[in-house]
Amino acid sequence: MRNPFTVHPRDVGETYLEHGVFACRYGAKMALGGLAAFLHGVFPFLFQTTGSRITRELAATLDASAARARARSESP
Repeated sequence: MRNPFTVHPRDVGETYLEHGVFACRYGAKMALGGLAAFLHGVFPFLFQTTGSRITRELAATLDASAARARARSESP
């Protein structure tokens, strides 16, 4: 039986620890972006570009991670 804690991390070319750190950082940044967007909704003069900036940064982070995973899987 495959270890459920390592199947997905291995599929994306990471160890369990590497994946945990990446996912926790990603989630924390996502939560902060969500909080900024929420506060902007209530107070439109606050965080006018923060939510969209964090969204772009998260998309770039995920794209870079996927590219690294592809490169790892293609290397001998």
